[in-house]
Amino acid sequence: MWMLNKTAFLGIILFFLATPSFSAELDLNALISEALSENHEVLMANEKVFTAEFKIPQAGALPDPMFMFGYQNESWNRYTLGEMQGSQWMFSLSQTFPFPGKLALKEEMQTKESQSVKESANGVKLRTVARIKELYYSLLYSTLFVETIEKRMALFSRVEDAALARYSSGVGSQQDVLMAQTEKYMSLEKEIMEKQRIQSLEGMLNVTLGREVNSPLGKPVRKPVSSYNYTLEELLKIAYDNSPEIKARQIMLDAAKTKIALAKKDYYPDVTVNAAVAKRTPPFEDMWSLTATVNLPIFYKKKQDMAVMQARSEAENASHDVDAYKYMVASGLREFLSMVKSSESLIDLYQNVLIPKTYQEFELFLSSYISGKSDALSVITRLKSLLDYEILCDKQYTDREKAIAQIESLVAANSPPTDAAKVEQIK
Repeated sequence: MWMLNKTAFLGIILFFLATPSFSAELDLNALISEALSENHEVLMANEKVFTAEFKIPQAGALPDPMFMFGYQNESWNRYTLGEMQGSQWMFSLSQTFPFPGKLALKEEMQTKESQSVKESANGVKLRTVARIKELYYSLLYSTLFVETIEKRMALFSRVEDAALARYSSGVGSQQDVLMAQTEKYMSLEKEIMEKQRIQSLEGMLNVTLGREVNSPLGKPVRKPVSSYNYTLEELLKIAYDNSPEIKARQIMLDAAKTKIALAKKDYYPDVTVNAAVAKRTPPFEDMWSLTATVNLPIFYKKKQDMAVMQARSEAENASHDVDAYKYMVASGLREFLSMVKSSESLIDLYQNVLIPKTYQEFELFLSSYISGKSDALSVITRLKSLLDYEILCDKQYTDREKAIAQIESLVAANSPPTDAAKVEQIK
């Protein structure tokens, strides 16, 4: 049998003191602003918007005109221009004109697709904000975890000192000392592991911000819990009206319906106008011609009919996509709102009942143990429970904030509108 001495404990404490600590306060709003301007996924989404907008004028433009030039000769043996009537240089210009309404429908369809891309880009921004908040509150939880262990280490030392005093006086057992020391160093082990997790979270947060992975970060700060009194029905109304992902899918549904109208236009022929000039030398005069060519959609059963059916199928698919995403949003809002409410109840339970009650029990059992009326296991059990409740309380706080961040992402707002704004919105 052996006991961990104070020198070993002091060495571990010095190790933690040497561990780099947080510097300035880490401002969540500043992180969000930086991510929206520097995050690479956001930047790519913005570029996709520009790309889609560049396609709009292309969709409404006429096909390129065609210029033809060539020479016609009446002999295999010699150049007969000016000698033979049929020998001539030929130049022609042709332009295809789609059936009226086709170009307008193409431009309309591309405009809707561009609008959909823009809404999708807004969705990327919302998800990026939610990701920043998730990492921020994960980092906050780990920071609070370490602080809680460091704060409660004095209580472990009190139990250890009491066990050593009883053992030195001959009224306590060596097992009590070992038990107290083991629990203390197990807590230190958890602290080391959580500090490693902090480094990992800092790296992920830097990458999401568009920074170098080892860029320095400040210390996240716990803010007071603010009330969250929105109902599921209110959140669903806001989400259905504001969600960029729902808007993007709805716009794509409209574009699919436009595609049906465009496919029906293909039953009608396009017209290609051709103007030609034949240059000849005297005594032969120049010649000119003006012709029009139309395509004949005689294979409509295999082409146009199938194209219309394809467009209708795509529109039906887009309609189901809108409904499916709305159901997913409703399910997500219900889940996250439930998490918010349960976390609020648990936070109240931990802060106002379990933590103060367990701390009182710890002090009571520690006094009883010092006087020989209780055993070390009862004291250590209460201390472990106190530490667990404090950590769980912090976990519920950060889980609540993460759930709110996800709700804000789904309803497309940093926070739902005020009651007055809701009434105005419904009007």
